Amino acid sequence: MNDFNSIADALRDARTVGVASHLRPDADALGSTIAFALWLESTGKKVIALNEEGATSKFRYLPRHELVAMPPETPIACDAFVALDTSVKNRLGTVLKAIPKDIPLLNIDHHVSNEQYGSLNHVDPSAPATGQILVEFFQHIGAPISRDMASNLFAAISTDTGSFQYEGTNERTFAAASHLISRGVDVAALSRDMYDCHPRRRFELLRHALNTAEFHSGDRIASFALPLAVARELRVLPEDNEGIIDHLRAVEGVEAAVFFEELEDGNIRVSARSKIPEVDVCKVCREFRGGGHKMASGARIPGTLDQVKRDFLKALDHEIHNRN
Repeated sequence: MNDFNSIADALRDARTVGVASHLRPDADALGSTIAFALWLESTGKKVIALNEEGATSKFRYLPRHELVAMPPETPIACDAFVALDTSVKNRLGTVLKAIPKDIPLLNIDHHVSNEQYGSLNHVDPSAPATGQILVEFFQHIGAPISRDMASNLFAAISTDTGSFQYEGTNERTFAAASHLISRGVDVAALSRDMYDCHPRRRFELLRHALNTAEFHSGDRIASFALPLAVARELRVLPEDNEGIIDHLRAVEGVEAAVFFEELEDGNIRVSARSKIPEVDVCKVCREFRGGGHKMASGARIPGTLDQVKRDFLKALDHEIHNRN
């Protein structure tokens, strides 16, 4: 793992820097992207911030979210490129077309399954959010964190730790959050925007999920599926799915929850969440060329919804009944 000084050195002489995060972004991905872009701007650099979906409407509460654009079809002109919160290079999606060849690619991430694809890699699985890594990076190099940067980074950390509940939340996490609050984060207002402003269509999706949820393996696994036809009927957007799975994981006795989403491209998007450290959903997702964290992982699997459900649930059942 490269140290923070190496990151700063790699960017010092760059005049234009590209910054991006994974497709289907969450607040850690976009918040980290915006905060890093704002820091680069503060040092006098030109920044091109990208995401396959741009800054979706769900994240309009993130200060300066308008910085994040959808990628062009051809490579951008830049001297270095930074991939944030992205464990596998192809998870950048269409952003890959925008990255020039033969420039430094910096990979900054916290997923244990990261494939170390950068010319410089800083991957810290002990950090529960990429936002925490960036706070520690800025502190290490003595970079001031503006109020807008702080709000983005707090959103990144808060959401990726489940409001500071998940495994991996540690003393460093609270120290980072405390520092961000000292930089002007309005925790109450930001939390309302993050957790209490969902569109009606998301409620309808939640209703569907609760009405169609299934339980397996002696009620130790809970799952629900979203067929493409239902998604169209409910008019849900991809961003509406985040957090729905947590309602299933919260059921007493459930050790792991899985969400199966049928995609337009013929793949099934699988999101898996574990409630206890003994159930390693990353291990299961890796069997299907996915990855993430031990207790929160995903994969995109070709096949029909029924077949992918059957295969994945069989593998997850094996993990639950054969864990050490």
